[in-house]
Amino acid sequence: MFSADAKSEVQETAQASGAYSLTCLLPFHLSSLHAGCPTATGRIFFFFMAKTRPIQLARRVLDIEIAALRRVRTRIGSSFQQAVRLMQQRLETGGKIIVTGIGKSGHIGHKIASTLASTGTTSVTLDPVDAAHGDLGVVSRKDLILVLSYSGNTDELLRVVPLIKRQGVPILVMTGNPRSHLARQSDVILDVSVDQEACPLNLAPTSSTTAMLALGDALAMVLLQNRGFQRKDFAQLHPAGAIGRDLLLPVKEIMRPKKQIPICTEKTLVTQALRQITSKRCGAAIVVNGRGKLAGIYTHGDFVRGFQKDPAIGKRTLASVMTRRPITISFGSLAAKALHIFETHRIEDLVVVDAAHRPVGLVDSQDLTRFRLL
Repeated sequence: MFSADAKSEVQETAQASGAYSLTCLLPFHLSSLHAGCPTATGRIFFFFMAKTRPIQLARRVLDIEIAALRRVRTRIGSSFQQAVRLMQQRLETGGKIIVTGIGKSGHIGHKIASTLASTGTTSVTLDPVDAAHGDLGVVSRKDLILVLSYSGNTDELLRVVPLIKRQGVPILVMTGNPRSHLARQSDVILDVSVDQEACPLNLAPTSSTTAMLALGDALAMVLLQNRGFQRKDFAQLHPAGAIGRDLLLPVKEIMRPKKQIPICTEKTLVTQALRQITSKRCGAAIVVNGRGKLAGIYTHGDFVRGFQKDPAIGKRTLASVMTRRPITISFGSLAAKALHIFETHRIEDLVVVDAAHRPVGLVDSQDLTRFRLL
Protein backbone atom coordinates (compact mmCIF):
# COMPACT_ATOMS: atom_id res chain seq x y z
CA MET A 1 0.00 0.00 0.00
CA PHE A 2 2.87 2.36 0.79
CA SER A 3 6.64 2.03 0.79
CA ALA A 4 8.78 1.35 3.81
CA ASP A 5 10.69 4.57 3.12
CA ALA A 6 7.48 6.59 3.21
CA LYS A 7 6.43 4.94 6.46
CA SER A 8 9.83 5.65 8.00
CA GLU A 9 9.75 9.26 6.81
CA VAL A 10 6.36 9.94 8.38
CA GLN A 11 7.39 8.25 11.62
CA GLU A 12 10.55 10.33 11.87
CA THR A 13 8.60 13.50 11.07
CA ALA A 14 6.00 12.76 13.72
CA GLN A 15 8.62 12.05 16.38
CA ALA A 16 10.66 15.14 15.50
CA SER A 17 7.62 17.39 15.68
CA GLY A 18 6.26 15.90 18.89
CA ALA A 19 3.23 14.52 17.08
CA TYR A 20 1.29 11.41 18.01
CA SER A 21 2.54 7.93 17.28
CA LEU A 22 2.52 6.58 13.77
CA THR A 23 -0.62 4.56 14.49
CA CYS A 24 -2.48 7.86 14.82
CA LEU A 25 -1.56 8.60 11.21
CA LEU A 26 -3.33 5.59 9.81
CA PRO A 27 -6.85 7.07 9.58
CA PHE A 28 -5.53 10.15 7.80
CA HIS A 29 -5.09 9.13 4.15
CA LEU A 30 -2.04 7.04 4.85
CA SER A 31 -2.96 5.02 1.79
CA SER A 32 -2.03 8.06 -0.27
CA LEU A 33 1.59 7.47 0.69
CA HIS A 34 1.85 5.08 -2.23
CA ALA A 35 5.46 4.82 -3.34
CA GLY A 36 6.51 7.39 -0.79
CA CYS A 37 4.49 10.27 -2.27
CA PRO A 38 6.18 13.44 -0.90
CA THR A 39 3.03 15.52 -1.26
CA ALA A 40 1.05 13.17 0.93
CA THR A 41 3.87 13.07 3.45
CA GLY A 42 3.89 16.85 3.55
CA ARG A 43 0.11 16.97 4.05
CA ILE A 44 0.26 14.58 6.96
CA PHE A 45 3.17 16.51 8.44
CA PHE A 46 1.22 19.76 8.26
CA PHE A 47 -1.92 18.15 9.65
CA PHE A 48 -0.18 16.91 12.77
CA MET A 49 1.93 20.02 13.15
CA ALA A 50 -1.29 22.01 13.15
CA LYS A 51 -2.75 19.70 15.80
CA THR A 52 0.30 19.70 18.04
CA ARG A 53 2.71 22.54 17.28
CA PRO A 54 1.04 25.66 15.79
CA ILE A 55 4.15 27.75 16.45
CA GLN A 56 6.34 25.29 14.58
CA LEU A 57 3.87 25.22 11.74
CA ALA A 58 3.89 29.02 11.54
CA ARG A 59 7.68 29.00 11.49
CA ARG A 60 7.68 26.39 8.76
CA VAL A 61 5.42 28.61 6.65
CA LEU A 62 7.85 31.48 7.07
CA ASP A 63 10.82 29.23 6.31
CA ILE A 64 9.21 28.18 3.05
CA GLU A 65 8.53 31.78 2.07
CA ILE A 66 12.04 32.89 3.04
CA ALA A 67 13.44 30.10 0.85
CA ALA A 68 11.24 31.35 -2.00
CA LEU A 69 12.60 34.88 -1.61
CA ARG A 70 16.16 33.58 -1.64
CA ARG A 71 15.40 31.72 -4.84
CA VAL A 72 14.03 34.89 -6.47
CA ARG A 73 17.02 36.88 -5.23
CA THR A 74 19.48 34.62 -7.03
CA ARG A 75 17.64 35.22 -10.31
CA ILE A 76 17.84 39.02 -10.23
CA GLY A 77 20.05 39.89 -13.17
CA SER A 78 19.92 41.22 -16.71
CA SER A 79 16.14 40.89 -17.07
CA PHE A 80 15.63 42.97 -13.91
CA GLN A 81 18.01 45.63 -15.22
CA GLN A 82 16.18 45.67 -18.54
CA ALA A 83 12.85 46.06 -16.73
CA VAL A 84 14.14 49.03 -14.72
CA ARG A 85 15.61 50.61 -17.84
CA LEU A 86 12.32 50.31 -19.73
CA MET A 87 10.33 51.70 -16.82
CA GLN A 88 12.65 54.68 -16.48
CA GLN A 89 12.50 55.42 -20.20
CA ARG A 90 8.71 55.46 -20.12
CA LEU A 91 8.58 57.68 -17.05
CA GLU A 92 11.08 60.15 -18.52
CA THR A 93 8.92 60.57 -21.63
CA GLY A 94 5.76 61.28 -19.63
CA GLY A 95 4.41 57.74 -19.49
CA LYS A 96 3.14 55.74 -16.52
CA ILE A 97 3.39 52.21 -15.18
CA ILE A 98 0.14 50.26 -15.50
CA VAL A 99 -0.08 47.16 -13.30
CA THR A 100 -2.59 44.42 -14.08
CA GLY A 101 -3.44 41.00 -12.72
CA ILE A 102 -6.37 38.87 -11.63
CA GLY A 103 -7.22 37.20 -8.31
CA LYS A 104 -4.45 37.11 -5.72
CA SER A 105 -1.96 38.41 -8.28
CA GLY A 106 -4.31 41.33 -8.85
CA HIS A 107 -4.26 42.16 -5.15
CA ILE A 108 -0.45 42.09 -5.18
CA GLY A 109 -0.58 44.31 -8.26
CA HIS A 110 -2.58 46.92 -6.37
CA LYS A 111 0.08 46.97 -3.63
CA ILE A 112 2.92 47.28 -6.16
CA ALA A 113 1.17 50.11 -7.99
CA SER A 114 0.50 51.86 -4.70
CA THR A 115 4.14 51.57 -3.63
CA LEU A 116 5.32 52.89 -6.99
CA ALA A 117 2.95 55.86 -6.85
CA SER A 118 3.81 56.73 -3.25
CA THR A 119 7.52 56.83 -4.09
CA GLY A 120 7.26 59.13 -7.07
CA THR A 121 6.63 56.68 -9.92
CA THR A 122 3.38 57.44 -11.74
CA SER A 123 1.44 54.20 -11.59
CA VAL A 124 -2.15 52.94 -11.84
CA THR A 125 -3.87 49.56 -11.88
CA LEU A 126 -5.96 48.11 -14.67
CA ASP A 127 -8.57 45.41 -14.12
CA PRO A 128 -8.21 43.00 -17.07
CA VAL A 129 -11.94 42.28 -17.12
CA ASP A 130 -12.84 45.97 -17.24
CA ALA A 131 -10.07 46.54 -19.76
CA ALA A 132 -11.91 44.38 -22.28
CA HIS A 133 -14.99 46.56 -21.79
CA GLY A 134 -13.59 50.02 -22.40
CA ASP A 135 -10.94 50.65 -19.74
CA LEU A 136 -8.15 50.10 -22.28
CA GLY A 137 -8.62 53.80 -22.90
CA VAL A 138 -6.36 54.46 -19.91
CA VAL A 139 -3.40 53.01 -21.85
CA SER A 140 -1.30 55.32 -24.02
CA ARG A 141 1.68 54.56 -26.24
CA LYS A 142 4.00 56.19 -23.71
CA ASP A 143 3.05 53.72 -20.98
CA LEU A 144 4.43 50.38 -19.83
CA ILE A 145 2.37 47.40 -18.66
CA LEU A 146 3.44 45.20 -15.76
CA VAL A 147 1.45 41.96 -15.92
CA LEU A 148 1.24 39.66 -12.89
CA SER A 149 0.27 36.03 -13.44
CA TYR A 150 1.97 33.13 -11.71
CA SER A 151 0.66 30.54 -14.17
CA GLY A 152 1.19 32.81 -17.15
CA ASN A 153 -1.95 31.35 -18.72
CA THR A 154 -4.73 33.43 -17.16
CA ASP A 155 -7.60 33.68 -19.65
CA GLU A 156 -8.60 37.25 -18.78
CA LEU A 157 -5.06 38.46 -19.34
CA LEU A 158 -4.54 36.43 -22.49
CA ARG A 159 -7.49 38.25 -24.03
CA VAL A 160 -6.24 41.72 -23.11
CA VAL A 161 -2.44 41.59 -23.47
CA PRO A 162 -2.45 41.14 -27.28
CA LEU A 163 -4.66 44.23 -27.59
CA ILE A 164 -2.17 46.24 -25.54
CA LYS A 165 0.80 44.84 -27.43
CA ARG A 166 -0.82 45.95 -30.68
CA GLN A 167 -0.45 49.55 -29.48
CA GLY A 168 3.33 49.14 -29.20
CA VAL A 169 3.33 49.36 -25.40
CA PRO A 170 6.20 47.48 -23.69
CA ILE A 171 5.03 44.54 -21.60
CA LEU A 172 6.76 43.17 -18.50
CA VAL A 173 5.44 39.85 -17.22
CA MET A 174 6.05 38.73 -13.66
CA THR A 175 5.35 35.01 -13.72
CA GLY A 176 6.30 31.66 -12.28
CA ASN A 177 6.16 30.09 -15.74
CA PRO A 178 8.71 31.67 -18.13
CA ARG A 179 7.47 29.42 -20.96
CA SER A 180 3.83 30.40 -20.65
CA HIS A 181 1.66 32.11 -23.27
CA LEU A 182 1.90 35.47 -21.48
CA ALA A 183 5.67 35.18 -21.12
CA ARG A 184 6.02 34.60 -24.85
CA GLN A 185 4.17 37.86 -25.55
CA SER A 186 6.30 39.94 -23.17
CA ASP A 187 9.29 42.16 -23.77
CA VAL A 188 10.83 41.24 -20.41
CA ILE A 189 10.17 38.23 -18.17
CA LEU A 190 10.60 38.53 -14.41
CA ASP A 191 10.78 34.98 -13.07
CA VAL A 192 9.14 34.55 -9.65
CA SER A 193 8.82 30.77 -9.69
CA VAL A 194 9.00 29.06 -6.30
CA ASP A 195 9.66 25.46 -5.29
CA GLN A 196 6.46 25.20 -3.27
CA GLU A 197 3.68 27.23 -1.75
CA ALA A 198 3.58 27.58 2.03
CA CYS A 199 0.07 26.13 1.92
CA PRO A 200 0.15 22.51 3.21
CA LEU A 201 -1.92 21.52 0.18
CA ASN A 202 0.49 23.42 -2.10
CA LEU A 203 -2.53 25.21 -3.56
CA ALA A 204 -3.20 28.61 -1.96
CA PRO A 205 -0.92 31.33 -3.39
CA THR A 206 1.46 32.12 -0.53
CA SER A 207 5.14 31.81 -1.41
CA SER A 208 4.42 32.90 -4.97
CA THR A 209 2.54 36.05 -3.97
CA THR A 210 5.25 36.90 -1.43
CA ALA A 211 7.84 36.58 -4.21
CA MET A 212 5.79 38.86 -6.48
CA LEU A 213 5.34 41.46 -3.77
CA ALA A 214 9.03 41.48 -2.85
CA LEU A 215 10.16 41.80 -6.46
CA GLY A 216 7.67 44.64 -6.94
CA ASP A 217 9.18 46.37 -3.91
CA ALA A 218 12.64 45.88 -5.42
CA LEU A 219 11.54 47.57 -8.65
CA ALA A 220 10.00 50.48 -6.75
CA MET A 221 13.05 51.03 -4.54
CA VAL A 222 15.52 50.90 -7.43
CA LEU A 223 13.42 53.43 -9.36
CA LEU A 224 13.21 55.61 -6.25
CA GLN A 225 16.98 55.60 -5.92
CA ASN A 226 17.65 56.18 -9.60
CA ARG A 227 15.27 59.11 -9.79
CA GLY A 228 16.69 60.87 -6.72
CA PHE A 229 13.49 60.66 -4.67
CA GLN A 230 14.01 62.37 -1.29
CA ARG A 231 12.26 62.52 2.08
CA LYS A 232 10.78 65.90 1.21
CA ASP A 233 9.27 64.36 -1.94
CA PHE A 234 7.79 61.61 0.20
CA ALA A 235 6.29 64.25 2.47
CA GLN A 236 4.64 66.01 -0.46
CA LEU A 237 2.96 62.75 -1.48
CA HIS A 238 1.96 61.84 2.10
CA PRO A 239 0.65 65.07 3.64
CA ALA A 240 -1.70 63.19 5.99
CA GLY A 241 0.90 60.66 7.17
CA ALA A 242 3.10 61.09 10.22
CA ILE A 243 6.31 61.57 8.22
CA GLY A 244 4.67 63.92 5.73
CA ARG A 245 2.97 65.92 8.45
CA ASP A 246 6.25 66.41 10.31
CA LEU A 247 8.29 67.28 7.23
CA LEU A 248 5.71 69.83 6.16
CA LEU A 249 5.93 71.61 9.51
CA PRO A 250 7.31 75.16 9.27
CA VAL A 251 10.77 75.67 10.76
CA LYS A 252 9.33 78.03 13.38
CA GLU A 253 7.53 75.05 14.96
CA ILE A 254 10.65 72.93 15.40
CA MET A 255 13.26 75.59 16.20
CA ARG A 256 14.38 76.69 19.63
CA PRO A 257 13.18 80.29 20.05
CA LYS A 258 15.57 83.16 20.68
CA LYS A 259 14.96 83.23 24.44
CA GLN A 260 16.10 79.60 24.75
CA ILE A 261 19.45 80.00 22.98
CA PRO A 262 22.68 81.83 23.90
CA ILE A 263 22.99 85.17 22.08
CA CYS A 264 26.44 86.71 22.43
CA THR A 265 28.42 89.60 21.01
CA GLU A 266 31.74 89.37 19.26
CA LYS A 267 33.45 90.67 22.42
CA THR A 268 32.02 87.90 24.63
CA LEU A 269 34.71 85.62 26.09
CA VAL A 270 34.66 81.93 25.27
CA THR A 271 34.22 81.04 28.97
CA GLN A 272 31.18 83.31 29.18
CA ALA A 273 29.69 81.76 26.05
CA LEU A 274 30.22 78.27 27.47
CA ARG A 275 28.31 79.18 30.63
CA GLN A 276 25.34 80.24 28.52
CA ILE A 277 25.58 77.12 26.35
CA THR A 278 25.54 74.98 29.50
CA SER A 279 22.76 76.86 31.29
CA LYS A 280 20.45 76.84 28.28
CA ARG A 281 21.36 73.27 27.32
CA CYS A 282 22.12 74.25 23.77
CA GLY A 283 24.88 73.05 21.50
CA ALA A 284 25.95 76.46 20.25
CA ALA A 285 26.02 80.19 20.90
CA ILE A 286 24.88 82.62 18.22
CA VAL A 287 27.05 85.68 17.76
CA VAL A 288 25.56 89.02 16.65
CA ASN A 289 27.12 92.32 15.66
CA GLY A 290 26.31 95.77 16.97
CA ARG A 291 23.18 95.98 14.79
CA GLY A 292 21.82 92.68 16.08
CA LYS A 293 22.50 90.86 12.82
CA LEU A 294 24.09 87.42 12.60
CA ALA A 295 27.88 87.58 12.75
CA GLY A 296 28.76 83.97 13.43
CA ILE A 297 28.28 80.83 15.52
CA TYR A 298 30.39 79.10 18.14
CA THR A 299 29.58 75.50 19.02
CA HIS A 300 30.56 73.24 21.88
CA GLY A 301 32.40 71.11 19.32
CA ASP A 302 34.42 74.18 18.28
CA PHE A 303 35.51 74.61 21.90
CA VAL A 304 36.53 70.96 22.30
CA ARG A 305 38.64 71.06 19.14
CA GLY A 306 40.12 74.48 20.02
CA PHE A 307 40.98 73.51 23.60
CA GLN A 308 43.15 70.64 22.34
CA LYS A 309 45.28 73.18 20.48
CA ASP A 310 45.10 76.05 23.00
CA PRO A 311 44.19 75.27 26.64
CA ALA A 312 43.86 79.04 27.25
CA ILE A 313 41.16 79.45 24.62
CA GLY A 314 38.62 80.36 27.30
CA LYS A 315 40.15 83.82 27.63
CA ARG A 316 39.74 84.65 23.95
CA THR A 317 36.81 86.56 22.46
CA LEU A 318 34.26 84.91 20.19
CA ALA A 319 35.31 87.23 17.36
CA SER A 320 38.63 85.34 17.17
CA VAL A 321 37.25 81.80 17.26
CA MET A 322 33.70 81.82 15.86
CA THR A 323 32.62 80.50 12.48
CA ARG A 324 31.69 83.47 10.33
CA ARG A 325 28.88 83.36 7.76
CA PRO A 326 27.32 80.17 9.14
CA ILE A 327 24.71 78.26 7.15
CA THR A 328 21.23 79.63 7.83
CA ILE A 329 17.59 78.98 7.02
CA SER A 330 14.82 81.52 6.72
CA PHE A 331 12.06 81.72 9.32
CA GLY A 332 9.34 80.83 6.79
CA SER A 333 10.98 77.64 5.45
CA LEU A 334 9.68 74.11 5.92
CA ALA A 335 11.23 71.46 8.15
CA ALA A 336 11.93 69.42 5.01
CA LYS A 337 14.35 72.09 3.85
CA ALA A 338 16.06 72.11 7.23
CA LEU A 339 16.48 68.34 7.02
CA HIS A 340 18.01 68.66 3.55
CA ILE A 341 20.52 71.24 4.84
CA PHE A 342 21.55 69.01 7.74
CA GLU A 343 22.04 66.02 5.43
CA THR A 344 23.93 68.03 2.80
CA HIS A 345 26.28 70.05 5.00
CA ARG A 346 26.74 67.63 7.93
CA ILE A 347 26.26 70.32 10.56
CA GLU A 348 24.92 70.05 14.11
CA ASP A 349 23.23 73.44 14.48
CA LEU A 350 21.27 75.55 12.00
CA VAL A 351 20.60 79.24 12.63
CA VAL A 352 17.13 80.53 11.75
CA VAL A 353 17.08 84.15 10.55
CA ASP A 354 14.44 86.70 9.57
CA ALA A 355 14.35 88.79 6.40
CA ALA A 356 16.85 91.26 7.89
CA HIS A 357 19.29 88.42 8.70
CA ARG A 358 18.72 88.73 12.44
CA PRO A 359 18.78 85.42 14.35
CA VAL A 360 15.35 84.39 15.63
CA GLY A 361 16.01 80.77 16.56
CA LEU A 362 18.16 77.67 16.26
CA VAL A 363 17.50 74.13 15.05
CA ASP A 364 19.66 71.57 16.81
CA SER A 365 20.22 68.25 15.02
CA GLN A 366 18.90 66.48 18.13
CA ASP A 367 15.58 68.25 17.63
CA LEU A 368 15.10 66.39 14.36
CA THR A 369 14.83 63.10 16.22
CA ARG A 370 12.38 64.59 18.69
CA PHE A 371 10.13 65.66 15.83
CA ARG A 372 10.58 62.28 14.05
CA LEU A 373 12.38 63.87 11.11
CA LEU A 374 15.30 61.43 11.36
